[in-house]
Amino acid sequence: MEKLIERFLHYVKIETTSNENSKDCPSTSGQIEFQNMLADELRSIGMHDVEIDLNGYLMATLPANTDKQVPAIGFIAHVDTSPDFTGRNVSPQIHVYKGKSIVLNAKKNINLTAKEFPVLANYLNHEIITSDGQTLLGADDKAGIAEIVTAMEFLIKNPGIKHGTIKVAFTPDEEIGRGADHFDVQKFGVDFAYTLDGGGIGELEFENFNAASARISIQGLNVHPGTAKNRMKNSMRIGMELNSMIPNNERPEYTDGYEGFYHLTEFNGSVDFTKLSYIIRDHDKQEFTRKKELMIKIVDHLNIKYGAGTVKLTMFDQYYNMREKLEPVMFIVELAQKAMNAVGVTPRIKPIRGGTDGSKLSFMGIPCPNIFTGGINFHSRYEFIPTQSMKKAVDVIVKIAELNAL
Repeated sequence: MEKLIERFLHYVKIETTSNENSKDCPSTSGQIEFQNMLADELRSIGMHDVEIDLNGYLMATLPANTDKQVPAIGFIAHVDTSPDFTGRNVSPQIHVYKGKSIVLNAKKNINLTAKEFPVLANYLNHEIITSDGQTLLGADDKAGIAEIVTAMEFLIKNPGIKHGTIKVAFTPDEEIGRGADHFDVQKFGVDFAYTLDGGGIGELEFENFNAASARISIQGLNVHPGTAKNRMKNSMRIGMELNSMIPNNERPEYTDGYEGFYHLTEFNGSVDFTKLSYIIRDHDKQEFTRKKELMIKIVDHLNIKYGAGTVKLTMFDQYYNMREKLEPVMFIVELAQKAMNAVGVTPRIKPIRGGTDGSKLSFMGIPCPNIFTGGINFHSRYEFIPTQSMKKAVDVIVKIAELNAL
């Protein structure tokens, strides 16, 4: 346990924020520096075939120690942290939650409270780790990395626990949607895998959103407002009109569970020219298609109203619901459930209201459910992780390896 926490506290201090505006892979130099450090660590604990490829993907192998023919399994986490909030100069703090507000930063009056985040009440008298409130913590996904490395070290030091071949992979740029883009499936060579990239203890996920991106440009006509009657086309107002035509109850702030949404992520413009960006999400394939078709109809309507070519839409699919690929091999999910139950964790199967490397990997040929790391409030200054949840994640990894070899 001490080594696990020591690793995590060290990892989060390394800046690895990804950058969606970069064309490089990894998108930032800090990620490859972190990968190099992790490669050295994996070699030092006794992992085999440790290698970082030209795209910054780190893979390593723990050879089987059983003569039984059992499936090769993988455990995957990502090294980057979200660009949604700064990950520079992370200063982790350890607290024991006693039911009162946790002071993250006294000078700036930044506190973590159960009133704002009711989930905190589940961890009364637990030891939790936070940042100092000025950065995210980085448990997404450095907790997953620390848990995988610690589990591998435990298996190496305890050869009495029989297991088949285990592969680990640490990927770059997951937070900007590129985590699986250059993943060498053939080289990884597993029958199935698990991403360690989930949230609170017990989370087990085998379905996620279908996802699309919609980028809209609106060409207006800017003339002097004093002589604008029947001439001016204010592109910002057309953009506002477009947004008003999207069903109000299909926005993120009004949806939950399996409900999908349209999410306006960018609106920049002037009278002459405006840009809007949306992400479109739904678990159900038919509803996903309906949402995309509605966006096309809205754009077509506005072009009839304001003139052909006024509104231009570029829309493309980003990823799909991995449930399609996992339903035929549900024993993988059941294996994780059994492992959780065996170590005293209650499985909480729920849909991911987002994406995961496991989604793309499942469609690339590696069925890949997602397992909890223990972290809460990802991408936020209020991110925290209970140390006991991290320990349980290590136990689950070890137990999956053990049960897979029975």
